[in-house]
Amino acid sequence: MDEPRTERPERHANLLEANRGTDVAVLPALTVARWLLLIVIAAGVYVFHGFVFPVLAALVIAFASWPLYRRLLGLVDGSRTLAATIAILLILTFLIVPIVFAGRYAVNEVHEWVVWALEANRNGAPVPAWIASLPVVGEWLREQWTLNLGHPGGMGELIQLVSGANIRSIYQTLLAAGSKTFSLLLTILFMLIALFFAYRDGEKFAAQVDRIGERVLPTRWERISRVVPATVSSTVTGMTLIAIGEGVVLGTAYWLAGVPSPVTLGVLTGVMALVPGGAPLSFTLVSIYLAASGSPAAGLALFTWGAVELFIVDKTLRPRLVGGPVKLPFLPTFFGLVGGVETMGFLGLFVGPVLMALLVAIWREWLLDAQAPAGAPPA
Repeated sequence: MDEPRTERPERHANLLEANRGTDVAVLPALTVARWLLLIVIAAGVYVFHGFVFPVLAALVIAFASWPLYRRLLGLVDGSRTLAATIAILLILTFLIVPIVFAGRYAVNEVHEWVVWALEANRNGAPVPAWIASLPVVGEWLREQWTLNLGHPGGMGELIQLVSGANIRSIYQTLLAAGSKTFSLLLTILFMLIALFFAYRDGEKFAAQVDRIGERVLPTRWERISRVVPATVSSTVTGMTLIAIGEGVVLGTAYWLAGVPSPVTLGVLTGVMALVPGGAPLSFTLVSIYLAASGSPAAGLALFTWGAVELFIVDKTLRPRLVGGPVKLPFLPTFFGLVGGVETMGFLGLFVGPVLMALLVAIWREWLLDAQAPAGAPPA
């Protein structure tokens, strides 16, 4: 007697399963899953690429200020939301106070310039002595100044001539400046939002990244992953110390050389020192001003002082302070700073050295593996 056969329900073949009569799927499920993952990642990058800059800025600030945040977290009994809120308020204060002082200084400077322009337009402006004393072009500049600005009403005529011929360019420049200012404000807002969540949930996210990294690089992840926070922290600290030091040293040199407003110029030089080439540009311009003002010896002494100080900083201090535990040599440090600024602007000052530190760390790992005996575990 034949056993009753249980009929299986008819199933329709799909792309992820084998067709009836065959043992091979049209598309393996793992392949489809990988392609779907790539598509989702590409879509995410396309949608969120505009937030890369504020998120990276938030991560840089979080890495650099994490030890201080841990202390603040202990003061508020472990309340992460409260600690993150206080940290954001402190950072806002740190950002707003310098902007307010810079704004007041700019308004005062503009007011003085407007008063001078009105007086020059009313009575005519005499040729400054330093312009007339410039070599080669001083006489020609003096003649042009006298022709255009030396008589009453000359300033108004010049402004009307320039503005009338370039009114369209001035209008487009103002629109572009307004658009960039609005974009900068949005970037700062998004950065602060990302920074708040980096403070509040940073440890959880770091633990998740560690779990994934240990599966991808089980023998090296612990060392390589610690390079990033240490490099960011040391780079921010090193760049800040170098900027403050160069501002103080060159500001003192400006005062000794008799430059007007040495404190203001020292602060500007310190800010410019954050950018590669900013400090030498600053003291070179001040040296040229001294030489053109009738003090060539003071200008030469200031330039020599700045060149020696810059050589000492770039050859000794900067490679030791920038790069953290990797101890970047001078050339990778220079390439990281300049390349970072070239591609990412001010944020590249900190992202560039981090990328170079990771490259140098991976390179040294490979060298250790290459030097290890055959069959030995990874270095």
